[in-house]
Amino acid sequence: MSLTEKISSDLINTMKSRDKVALEAIRAAKTAFTLARAEKGAGSVLTSDEELKIIQRLVKQRRESATIYKEQNREDLYKIEIAEAETLEKYLPAKMNDEELSKALKAIIDRVGAKSPADMGKVMGVAMKELAGKADGKEISAKVKEILGG
Repeated sequence: MSLTEKISSDLINTMKSRDKVALEAIRAAKTAFTLARAEKGAGSVLTSDEELKIIQRLVKQRRESATIYKEQNREDLYKIEIAEAETLEKYLPAKMNDEELSKALKAIIDRVGAKSPADMGKVMGVAMKELAGKADGKEISAKVKEILGG
């Protein structure tokens, strides 16, 4: 079952359960998928990578909004944004812990033959593709710098 199908199914279940916050988050995802398919052209289908990127973008937007609301002492809106982000994160693959991330990055560094911080671009290109959804870009970048001694 594709992520698009899962979200459509969950949308119906969420409507029945009357969970307003989850409903808003899932509706936003469904809308984003529909818009992305429309941009590609009639009858197009999103790849699983495209679906993941859309969900990641939606989670990131909600986390950023939550940060702003927190700074402005809007606890009510902050809680809604966090709850929506957590709802959407359920559709993402499990995040890697620090040890798993280091191990995966060391394997990528060995494979691309990176030796110094100057090779960071080569490593990041491969790492972002392979670890999409499993680790945040900032975490990957920081860990690559640490490993390469940058």
